[in-house]
Amino acid sequence: MLLKELRTSVLESNLELVKRGLVLYTFGNASGVDREQGLVVIKPSGVDYDDLRPEHMVVTDLDGKIVEGDLKPSSDLDTHTLLYREFPTIGAVVHTHSEFATSFAQAGLAIPPLGTTHADYFYGPVPVTPPLTDEAIGGRYVHETGVAIVDHFKKHNIDPLAVPACLVNGHAPFAWGKTPDDAAHNAVVLEAVAKMAYNTLTLVPGHTGVSQALLDRHYFRKHGANATYGQAKH
Repeated sequence: MLLKELRTSVLESNLELVKRGLVLYTFGNASGVDREQGLVVIKPSGVDYDDLRPEHMVVTDLDGKIVEGDLKPSSDLDTHTLLYREFPTIGAVVHTHSEFATSFAQAGLAIPPLGTTHADYFYGPVPVTPPLTDEAIGGRYVHETGVAIVDHFKKHNIDPLAVPACLVNGHAPFAWGKTPDDAAHNAVVLEAVAKMAYNTLTLVPGHTGVSQALLDRHYFRKHGANATYGQAKH
């Protein structure tokens, strides 16, 4: 069986989404990439989470061609593989329809950095893509979803590791990270941040968020060469 460790890690990330209440039924998916081999491991389509095992994960190449697996891969495969091709620093992708992050996506609204919880994980707003055109929806829809994310990040010069998530307009969030565990972690935090943002904007409509100084202080205490959060690594 190819990529046994990565299969297990991807399975655990999928199960984490269920445990944290980010998915209903078979909604959502997680994947991981082995950069050395150029292979992706992804959840199979429509299989109940209670039934999933490492051997059920599907292995494809970076173009989505099945390399190993008897089940159909997730219907979002083309979005995942495009993100891997275009964002070479990421190692895993998670897609959910979590309630509050999806609400922002459906409203076509980015999630602004309203507080330090947001700033600890996302260096700026969690962006929302422009709506897909009718031609994109009627064509290679799943591929075009990935194109919308990548184009928005490139147009606005956003580092995908500094802002490890994006809302797809009218759809739902995608999150990513260096590992499957990291990507699932970011998806869980994204939902918490989205809920806080919704509550904050309900209390204070039009609230513009934290200062750049506070955003910098909280983001860089956890990220980058001079990070101070946590214990020193020996």
